[in-house]
Amino acid sequence: MLEALRQVVNQLEEWVWVSGIQVGDETIPFVVLLLLGAGIYFTVRLGLIQIRALGHGFAVVTGRYSDPDDAGDVSHFQALTTALSATVGIGNIAGVAIALHWGGPGALFWMWVTAFLGMATKFCEVTLAQRYREVIDREPGDPPWKGTIAGGPMYYIEKGLGKHWKVVAIFFAALMGVTAFLGGNGVQANTVADVMRDEFAVPIWMSGLVTASIVGLVIIGGISRIGKVTGILAPAMAAVYVGGALVIIGMNWDQVLPSLSLIVTEAFNPSAGVAGAGVGAFLVTMMWGVRRGLFSNEAGQGSAPIAHAAARTDEPVSEGVVALLEPFIDTIVICTMTALVIIITSSWDDRFPTQIPIGGGHTSFVEEREDGGFRFFVGSPDSIVVRDGVPVETGPGVSRYAWHEVAIDSFFVDPAQNEPFTGVIHPGEGRAVDEEGVVHPALFGNAPQNGAPLTMAAFRRGLPGDWGHYIVLLTVLLFAISSAIAWSYYGDRCARYLFGEKAVLPYKLAFVTIHFLGAVVPLVVAWTLGDVFLGLIIIPNLIALVVLTPQVKEMTSSYFERKPWIMEADDGGS
Repeated sequence: MLEALRQVVNQLEEWVWVSGIQVGDETIPFVVLLLLGAGIYFTVRLGLIQIRALGHGFAVVTGRYSDPDDAGDVSHFQALTTALSATVGIGNIAGVAIALHWGGPGALFWMWVTAFLGMATKFCEVTLAQRYREVIDREPGDPPWKGTIAGGPMYYIEKGLGKHWKVVAIFFAALMGVTAFLGGNGVQANTVADVMRDEFAVPIWMSGLVTASIVGLVIIGGISRIGKVTGILAPAMAAVYVGGALVIIGMNWDQVLPSLSLIVTEAFNPSAGVAGAGVGAFLVTMMWGVRRGLFSNEAGQGSAPIAHAAARTDEPVSEGVVALLEPFIDTIVICTMTALVIIITSSWDDRFPTQIPIGGGHTSFVEEREDGGFRFFVGSPDSIVVRDGVPVETGPGVSRYAWHEVAIDSFFVDPAQNEPFTGVIHPGEGRAVDEEGVVHPALFGNAPQNGAPLTMAAFRRGLPGDWGHYIVLLTVLLFAISSAIAWSYYGDRCARYLFGEKAVLPYKLAFVTIHFLGAVVPLVVAWTLGDVFLGLIIIPNLIALVVLTPQVKEMTSSYFERKPWIMEADDGGS
């Protein structure tokens, strides 16, 4: 049953995130084309709003123009940190590393491009979320978890496009609510539990119980408490992580300009190739940068507008300019810090001593092409003969044992790599048998890292001593918890839209329960299903944004002509 479900979900993922236009050997997914096309449209239609309003966005988020009497549950800063708590996280730590592993340093340039376009998209969706939000009258004795604001794409789809679009708004809210359960909650809990078990031998149920309790205590207090917690947690996390990165960059200041030059050069003329091997391909580099950039800043996915709708303001555009800071902070600042650390420490194309479980872990198989590159995800051979640590058969057309899609050159039977392996590897049986008949479930060798382990390896290598990777470890743990906290609000607003206010508290209780279950249950299918749902809801969200762009343009022109922030400042707004 589970295998059948996995196959269905994988097929859905292929339809949503893989199907697209074929260019050479690469496919550009339709969803990616929609996101990039919409970003370009918003950028042109709004006259480079991400450049014109960047400085003003930083001014507004400080609170100098805020009026505490405006409708809303949180300040501009708290709305920004709540949204950032959901977006800044695994994508900044693991996503950048994945992009560099597959696309080389030039992938970061294309992450910058997606962030620049995403700033305009975020501005549009948040401005509309503020305009069409629902302000709820509350009695003094009402519990704080109810909140006074409800907003997001489901509201501007229904109110902005008309009642005939209500079914689309319901579709969006339903899938967003489920996605909050899965990728925004269960997967985060699973990440924390896995890390705590692998690094500190903490039982997964204990990790799940602790993090579920923390999440529960925060989200029962509603968006006001969520905003207060993320207003402290998000800056603290960023300070620790960026601070560690800046130390490494400062210690290697002479490598910064060459690294930036390498990023730009390789963006258009990649030499590193896929997974650091063979001949580079421009489209491969561009697509990996674009994909990881879109996942990192989440522009166009419709999640952040739900948090920003709760900001205290009577000027929708004032929150739009705050929201456009998100892709700038998330991708252009934090992702760049990660990439520079990985490049400066020469970790992105290096190999590290690694235990290689036979047929497990990050095992894969590749075939060398005539041009020196590799063909990936090929079938596993029945056996691989190794003599003195080196595979006997190599060359074009031969299936090679790989780790993170890079062929292993030498195998050893000991972690110190002093004793080369001689024998036969049987991938399908999960064992290697040496010439004396001894069975080895795992071998050792030098292999590339990918994802969060690559970033951890770069921090460990870049900082003195043997503790640098703990910065990444701590950041991953805190990001996972803060992401769950922020996504709980996204989900409960969707529950309210679908079923009314009576559904909010049950949703929160279910959210905490799912968080605990997520820690103790494998969630590969849940992660994929969450990605599928996000891909599906992007489509109606972008359609609504494009249709409603004239309204955004009109509001933007009015706002910058009237300059209401000057009046707020003169009135002594805090």
